[in-house]
Amino acid sequence: MALSNVLILCVFLAINMAVPALAKVYSVGDSSGWAIGADYGTWASGKTFQVGDSLVFNYGAGHTVDEVKESDYKSCTTGNSISTDSSGATTITLKTAGTHYFICAVPGHCSGGMKLSVDVKAGKASAPSATPSSGKGSPAGDTPTTTTTTPSTAHSTSSAAGLSPVVAMLTVSWVSYLRLL
Repeated sequence: MALSNVLILCVFLAINMAVPALAKVYSVGDSSGWAIGADYGTWASGKTFQVGDSLVFNYGAGHTVDEVKESDYKSCTTGNSISTDSSGATTITLKTAGTHYFICAVPGHCSGGMKLSVDVKAGKASAPSATPSSGKGSPAGDTPTTTTTTPSTAHSTSSAAGLSPVVAMLTVSWVSYLRLL
């Protein structure tokens, strides 16, 4: 009986090692959200963004989240956006490695600090080579999968480098069960 329980525990651990780490969800600007006057360079520093992670932009009316090219980011040029969204809660899944640039396209907002660049590292799993987007404003046929989320579900989380929560719970349950035998 004890041997079969140990075997089941080993199967759970093997499954956990085969499952890739969960993607991280970053709430841009944390509790301040996407707003004028924030320092998004400082916010992004020290964070490691990987393919599969998501950026959640929470903002009030009168703002946008536009993904732009580097030159438009540096000059705060609007009108050439790769994608744009103004829903108030925009989630962008980072699907490709490289630097991604985001600005608010409302006049004066980008120069007021509403701009973010993130360096995205290749993840463990390969991802489609679509450009991350809010899914709005993209040319037809080039709309990558993204979602819009409500502020109540947009929060900063990170994946565990070790056991997934489900496997950890099952492991603890089995260890507790084995102690009863």
